[in-house]
Amino acid sequence: MTAHVPTADLLERTVVDLHPTARAQQVRVAVILPCYNEEVAIGATIAGFRAALPDADIYVFDNNSRDRTCEVAAAAGAIVRSERQQGKGAVVRRMFADVDADVYVMADGDATYDPEAAPEMIRRLVEERLDMVVGARASQVDAAYRRGHQFGNKMLTGLLTSMFKQSFTDILTGYRVFSRRFVKSFPVLSAGFEIETEISIHALELMMPVAEVTTRYGARPEGSTSKLSTYSDGFRILITMLNLYRAERPVRFFGIIAGVLLLVALVLAVPLVVTFMETGLVPRFPTAILVTGLVIIAVFSAFAGGILDTVTRGRREMKRLFYLQLSADPVGRG
Repeated sequence: MTAHVPTADLLERTVVDLHPTARAQQVRVAVILPCYNEEVAIGATIAGFRAALPDADIYVFDNNSRDRTCEVAAAAGAIVRSERQQGKGAVVRRMFADVDADVYVMADGDATYDPEAAPEMIRRLVEERLDMVVGARASQVDAAYRRGHQFGNKMLTGLLTSMFKQSFTDILTGYRVFSRRFVKSFPVLSAGFEIETEISIHALELMMPVAEVTTRYGARPEGSTSKLSTYSDGFRILITMLNLYRAERPVRFFGIIAGVLLLVALVLAVPLVVTFMETGLVPRFPTAILVTGLVIIAVFSAFAGGILDTVTRGRREMKRLFYLQLSADPVGRG
């Protein structure tokens, strides 16, 4: 369990240590909570973060809830805003665009994440000049983290590691602390729960300084239900990863396609070559035409990968340059 540290004192000491001339400056912290039908849990979530981060602004972004989420959040002292486009990705896009702060603490409004871990995550972000600190979930009870979700998380984490040669132990956690530079340089494209995967890949793609800490993960309050679907959301996350792999690693992606097509063409061509060597004839013209077509498509696929790799490099350079234009100072306003 992470020890509770008064956040205001902790952040003030951190700023003074890093910037002796900036004693009057204070790190502006915003807690951003995407919510959908969280009437039962949102009050406790806000209270937990208010106790752990007394000087932070707490925002609740409601996503068309059909219960009293907005009323409960407002009564608890949060700044309540709405996003009409359905999906967590749409909510995160709106939060990142609208909220202005130096440090962003993102969590779900279901009271499953540990607010007491936030001060330590913020301390690491500021002191080590990181762009993201990931709160890897350590489940306290079996009901908190279903086995299907654990299996899917491990599978997707392994896939991400094989794609990018590095990863986090928990890529699907919704508990993260971001720098302003990360938030304002991240073009959110996802619409749903695959947003966490996109966030992880964005950090890996630009080789940002990041860290991961283990945090407690508890069960939802009684009467609160999860919005996740193990299979449909897992499938969407997998498709997102494949699309991002195609976009970020086009040579490998299209190279695999070209290799498979060439292998199939080779298997089909062997009998034709043997028959031609023995008789001087090509008896199966449809197969010969198919083999020729597969080879042509494989060549085109390889060329496409090479061309798209040039485009990807240029796009990555532009994203990196825009990212570097933003201040790395934790109290920077640029």
